[in-house]
Amino acid sequence: MSFPVRELAAAEFPPLLREIPQPPKTLRLRGNLPDPTLPLLAVVGSRRYTTYGAQAVSHFIGGLRGYNIGIVSGMAIGIDGLAHEAALAANLYTLAIPGSGLSDKVLYPARNRGLARKILEAGGGLMSELPDDQIAASWTFPQRNRLVCGIAPATLLIEAAEQSGTLITARLAADYNRELLVVPGNIFSNNSRGVHQFLKLGATPVTEPGDIIDLLSLTKNISAEHTATSSPDPLVTYLQEPHQLDEIITHSGESAPAIMARLMELELSGIIEEREGLYRTII
Repeated sequence: MSFPVRELAAAEFPPLLREIPQPPKTLRLRGNLPDPTLPLLAVVGSRRYTTYGAQAVSHFIGGLRGYNIGIVSGMAIGIDGLAHEAALAANLYTLAIPGSGLSDKVLYPARNRGLARKILEAGGGLMSELPDDQIAASWTFPQRNRLVCGIAPATLLIEAAEQSGTLITARLAADYNRELLVVPGNIFSNNSRGVHQFLKLGATPVTEPGDIIDLLSLTKNISAEHTATSSPDPLVTYLQEPHQLDEIITHSGESAPAIMARLMELELSGIIEEREGLYRTII
């Protein structure tokens, strides 16, 4: 299936982007925009994430499954990519705003072009204000970051070192009067120092998906609930017999981050459990 780029009419611009100090003059899109009534959560974090950071992504986004929310991020290596993967695994709408044009030949980073295809095939979107053939450059990322946080009423910060570029997005969220949510980290980890800077300045700490659900007044998606109850989950069926993580990934044919997100979500829901490296269904 082809996903051509089209230029959005001004009336199609996401409403919150019209409110930022330097709103985009043009926007290019592949795939689908979110419904104007769908709240988005921007998720940003370190490229060099830790196991804790990956678990946090799965914990929060997996816990939003079935709610009326979409996930937006920058499709970068690290937390960004994991956020998109987790959104896909949770059947949530996801929008990627890369630091490049949208042409396949320049889409950045190249290793996430397969992820971009999955986003499009799942009904999500890729959006940029850059020309289609614009390669990523040092100046394109700060410009992109203002769109990531500007389009969403809240930004979730998961891991960031003291000098991380991710902090630019977090600062912009505060400047734009958006909610800045932070995941507290290990006080001895360099990857937590940037996060804790904002925590000290008054950002909202979150530890459970319910914190986000309450803050954004999210409601359950009735159609998603119906789908979940009417169609058995193949992963749950497979785990009626215990399996190791590598067996589950091989069987599913999905990426490791996507499967980890699904497993975390199922564990939090009390549907499966993990004991001594083996996952199995318990209900």
